Amino acid sequence: MFELKKILGAMLMPLPLFGLICALCFLIALRNNKVAAFTGLLVTCALMLISTPFMGQKIVDPSTQLQYVFNSKNHSKIDKIVVLGCDLIPNPNLSANSQLGNCAKSRLVEGIRLAYLYPHAQLIVSGGGYGKVTNSHLMQQTAISLGVKANRIKQNPAAMDTADEAKFLAPALVDFKVVLVTSSSHMRRAKDLFNAQGVDVIPAATDFYDYSAWPVHKQYVPNVNVLLAVTRQWHEVIGRGWIAVRRWIDPEAL
Repeated sequence: MFELKKILGAMLMPLPLFGLICALCFLIALRNNKVAAFTGLLVTCALMLISTPFMGQKIVDPSTQLQYVFNSKNHSKIDKIVVLGCDLIPNPNLSANSQLGNCAKSRLVEGIRLAYLYPHAQLIVSGGGYGKVTNSHLMQQTAISLGVKANRIKQNPAAMDTADEAKFLAPALVDFKVVLVTSSSHMRRAKDLFNAQGVDVIPAATDFYDYSAWPVHKQYVPNVNVLLAVTRQWHEVIGRGWIAVRRWIDPEAL
């Protein structure tokens, strides 16, 4: 009864519920326009399938992310801790930490943890934003509120993407021992862009995805969190493809 309740509850969430309704509508529409209805049905079913933990686990492939776990035992000294920006929710009525999205907070928490492990390292918070509200400023204010001294923190508010972050920060990072903090799915591309600028970085990834421990009754029900993980993975594939095209056109581009 417990598992049945959980399955029914999960199926009533927006993603599986509306996906199922769309699939039923396309099945009914097959009578009139078979090509369009079949295409719609196929796309809807594919969306639902990649949103299940069972399929998401295969797409995200958590085992490849473990190579980016930071182990402090292997590094006695760190000079710079670079935290890349992520999502933000600008609202002057909220505190700085409440204006950071979950992804940004996850990265910042790891950065602050490392800042306490390496008290002499500089903490660099990066990322632009919307108007006058930037990732770097919100992360700086949050870090200060959590006990990190202001004189240890450097901002990089002008960068609007990872390529900018690598380019703008490179002059201050070359020849230093640098830890790079970003999401596990983003680390491969970020590390590549920093390396291209002559900066050798040590990965310290966050936002790991692994659905192998989820119970069986959840493995085949579409879940919005799984879709988010797959979307981020898809974003990285497109991002790496764009870098490859840019470098093919101009080897010095990125």
